[in-house]
Amino acid sequence: MNVDALDAKIVRFFTDTPRGSVLEASRVLGVARATIQSRLDRMTEAGVISSWVPRPDPAKFGFPVVAFCSLTINQDLGHDAVASALAAIPELIEVHTVSGSSDLMARIAARSNPDLQRVLDAMIATKTVLRASSVIVLNTHFQGRTLNLLEAAAAVQPE
Repeated sequence: MNVDALDAKIVRFFTDTPRGSVLEASRVLGVARATIQSRLDRMTEAGVISSWVPRPDPAKFGFPVVAFCSLTINQDLGHDAVASALAAIPELIEVHTVSGSSDLMARIAARSNPDLQRVLDAMIATKTVLRASSVIVLNTHFQGRTLNLLEAAAAVQPE
């Protein structure tokens, strides 16, 4: 889907003001309420806006350790079956099939380093993961920068 500058402004408004209303957005952006609503509907239907749910911060509720883990899997099972088995482990926040020397990349939240070890052991215990190599996040400088990408895409579209 092509996005334009107004689409980007609408997404920026709701990113900056997540509890804002369509009416408030129309006033701030100087656009009719129906235009805002139709743009939101169109972007949601196209998947540009993928979620309207809050994103809780694991560190704020007891999971301050974040790690990325590259996984080598049992190829006989396939990626989907392995991902399904791993989905039972709640500390796995994301799992992606990747290219390169590993098969999957996971983002993990844990209560402590020993808890991270427990999560790694739980992944191996599924018998779907042959090897896991993890790195612990020391500091997150930024994340979730998709809004900047949307604004860049909108900049190349005529208004």
